[in-house]
Amino acid sequence: MTRKNLPLIEKVLVTDLAAQGKAIARIDQYVTFIANALPGDVVDLQVIRRKKSWQEAKAIHFHSFSDKRTPPFCEHFGICGGCRWQDLKYREQLYYKQKEINDQFARIGKLSYPQPEPIIGSESGKFYRNKLEFAFTNQRWLTREEIENETEIIHRNGLGFHVRSLYDKVIDLENCYLQPEPSNTIRLAIRNFAIRNQYSFFDLKNQSGLLRNLIIRTTLTGEVMVLVVFYDDDRDVREHILGHISGSFPEITSLMYAINQKANDSIYDLEFILYRGKDYIHEKLEDLRFRIGPKSFFQPNAIQASRMYTWIRENADLNGSETVYDLYTGTGAIAIFLAGHAKKVIGLEYIDDAVSDAKKNSLLNNISNTRFICGDIRKALNHDLLEQEGYPDIMITDPPRAGMHKDVIQSILNISPGRIIYISCNPATQARDVSLLADQYKIVRVQPFDMFPHTWHVENVVLLVKK
Repeated sequence: MTRKNLPLIEKVLVTDLAAQGKAIARIDQYVTFIANALPGDVVDLQVIRRKKSWQEAKAIHFHSFSDKRTPPFCEHFGICGGCRWQDLKYREQLYYKQKEINDQFARIGKLSYPQPEPIIGSESGKFYRNKLEFAFTNQRWLTREEIENETEIIHRNGLGFHVRSLYDKVIDLENCYLQPEPSNTIRLAIRNFAIRNQYSFFDLKNQSGLLRNLIIRTTLTGEVMVLVVFYDDDRDVREHILGHISGSFPEITSLMYAINQKANDSIYDLEFILYRGKDYIHEKLEDLRFRIGPKSFFQPNAIQASRMYTWIRENADLNGSETVYDLYTGTGAIAIFLAGHAKKVIGLEYIDDAVSDAKKNSLLNNISNTRFICGDIRKALNHDLLEQEGYPDIMITDPPRAGMHKDVIQSILNISPGRIIYISCNPATQARDVSLLADQYKIVRVQPFDMFPHTWHVENVVLLVKK
């Protein structure tokens, strides 16, 4: 069936939400995924893609709306690629995130496990993020009003997030409710200053322009880091822009810049140069301080991170005599949270800059019983390390979304620690990995955390105990 001949289906009841937040309806033999609807909606659907047992569709008319809906608070909702569940009541968001964990553990892992404990929700659905990355564009997404209005569009420059599902399109943000001030004010000031001075915004297609990316980091302590990524290496213009930012916002703790003429926006291989202030900012969780550099990973929701780290520490059940291995330790936040309650903590991480940050964070907190090792976890978790540092009593693992490599899982099984705490932002790969540990380990607790309100993402922590 060609795309032109795909059917229009009337008065369909949307029944559920699937992985990645897509709504579901079941129509004849097809599982139907709908990107712009919610459970309880009754809609007319235009099928846009069809396979043997499933299809994708778009709701083109709503006969009635779900009682799970709530008015979105952001003017950019529906176009912006973030906050896709902003029109879903928060209690319903938590329900579907918890359901996602149950579905993945039952369907993928086929696991025997206790009922997950109630998801720990975020204190606020607004201004909870401590880091945002924006893109400059000279071809911003036009609003419907602009397209329908016959008035000439003077420029297409914009600074904001990518349009939903369209990486090459950027929406020009007026307001964003994800990060506290002065984030909005700084972003708008930089955008407006560049437009007034006719400085060029990045052209993705032709790989040209002056301004490419803007990253703003904030902390609960009130510190602010601003990173400006340029494409063109024009010293005079760069100094003009950075000088304006510096003079307009004395509250900025760290102002840095980098030149990126690569084909991608990744910053981890860039050199950031300090323009004003320090080359780091500090976050504080409990009595612990953490140094955050321009490329450091730190949980984007610091308040929820503190709750999660506290849960991990409590469930590690440490008495001060244990050796702890912390796999994928990042900048050492979990290792440092546990260090005061353990004999020693060994952190393994494959990113060199993160290991450097972890060591600095230990020194910053006067912690001397941590050791951080950089290397591929598959190779670093070896016999020589175990002989030197001892076998772990408990192992913490917090891998990337792809989960753990099978060799790492086998190493864990060979090492056989008494307890494992597995943290993941992807319940599907977590369930897969835990199923490979299930012959030797019993799932004792499952605790989800909502790190990102108004999105389908969920963080899940599983405590496993040796059988």
